[in-house]
Parts: sequence; structure tokens; C-alpha cells
Amino acid sequence: MTADAPGRGGRRHRPLPAWALGALGLAGLVATVEAAPRIGLVDERYLPPFSAMAAALAEQTGQREFWVSLTETLRGWALGLVLATLAGVALGLLVGALPPLRAALTSTIEFLRPIPSVALIPLAVLLFGTDMRSTLLLVVYASFWQVLVQVLYGVRDVDPVARETARSFRFRQFTRIRTVLWPTALPYAMTGFRLGAAVALILEITGELVIGSPGLGAQIAVAQTSGAVAAMYALVIVVGLIGVAVNAAARAAERRVLRWHPSVRGEAVA
Repeated sequence: MTADAPGRGGRRHRPLPAWALGALGLAGLVATVEAAPRIGLVDERYLPPFSAMAAALAEQTGQREFWVSLTETLRGWALGLVLATLAGVALGLLVGALPPLRAALTSTIEFLRPIPSVALIPLAVLLFGTDMRSTLLLVVYASFWQVLVQVLYGVRDVDPVARETARSFRFRQFTRIRTVLWPTALPYAMTGFRLGAAVALILEITGELVIGSPGLGAQIAVAQTSGAVAAMYALVIVVGLIGVAVNAAARAAERRVLRWHPSVRGEAVA
């Protein structure tokens, strides 16, 4: 069975590739945002045409303050994600390798994990004021759980035969983690990294927006309070583009690290 549909006269039409369909969807969104305020569906004071947002974005890119804010946002996001990944992987392997420790910490993890990071904003402000460390605390807290939980799932998924074999050969704890636990937990850790990358960006912008620490979120708040609506939407578009780039980079890193894994090899063959 072929995906090509027969047309009139027996001719077959090839379906549009995924990237073309995505481009069409994006073009439809741009056309809708451009047309809605111009035909009076929404007030231009609240949603300016897309062309006005694009002009505001071009103006923003000509200002040094924009690039400084962009750098601050990317730096906070990257630093928070690295800290959360290192802590999540290390603690996940340690807790997963020691069943008594896992039993002792399970209830604590299940209590702390559902707490929204934004609920920690008052604590972060008390500890660090409006410094970037306040936002960093939120980013690390939110991303850490994504990685930790995935690594714990990965350790739990280790083949019991391999675990018993390592035990029968009296592998040292570090050797057991390196040769038995880590290869199984790595795909889960990469999933946690990918999820944590998106969550880190959300909390980075949220922290800047609410706390006022330096970055694009703070610039969005300034634009909103000063009535620069087009500039505000332009900055929101930039944040959206960063999100797309972050997701693409995380997926590329996942495919590269797990190029030996059957799921990635099967994806490449397909």
C-alpha cells in the first residue's frame, strides 16, 4: 500500500512533506495575527498586526540591551539545566543503586516533586533578592525532578539477570553502576534532559518576568508596563523561537548520545 493518492487520469499526488505542512501552519498563524486586528476582530491596542511585531523585533535587534538580555536568559537557562542534570543523574544513580536509601527517600521525593517551582518565588526572593540566583533556584528545582525521576525509572528497568550476574561476580559498587545501571538508565536520563530543557526555559522566563531578574522576561515586563505592546509581542516571539531551538538541540543531543540505542537506530531507518 502506498501513501500516494491516485488523482484523475490515474496520476498520483505525492503528499506534502512534514516541513512544508509545518510551514503552511505557521504561515496561517501569521496571516491570522495580521488580519485579525486589521478587520476589527481584536483591538490593535492589545494585539497589533504581525507586521508591527516584526518591525518592533527588527528595532529590538538593533539595541544592545536586547542582546544583553538574551545572553542573560540563555546563560541562566544553560547553567540551571547543567546543575539540574548533574544533580539528578548523580542522585538518581545513588538512590537507585541502594534499595534501603530509595525506600527511605521515596516519600520525601513524592512530597517535594509536585510542589510548583513558582511557589518557591517568595523563598528565592528572601534568599537572593532579585538577583539571577533567585531565578536559577527555580530553574534547578523544576528541572532536577525531570531528570531524577527518569533516572530512577531507568535504574528500576535494569535486567534482573544482569544485576544478579554483577552481584555474583562481586563487582564493586562503582563498577556495577558504570557497567550495569548506567547503560540502562542513559536513555531515561536523556529523556529527562530533554524534558528538563523545556521546563528550564519556562521557569527562566517566569522567574525573570515575576522576580525581575535580568533577561528577556524582565524586558517583556518592562515593555508591558510601558505600553510598548508590539515590542512586548516581539520579545514573546523571540522566546518562542528559543523554545523551538532548545527542543531541536535537545533532540539532536539525544539522537547523538543514543545513536547505538535501538529506538534511535529504528528512527533513522524509518
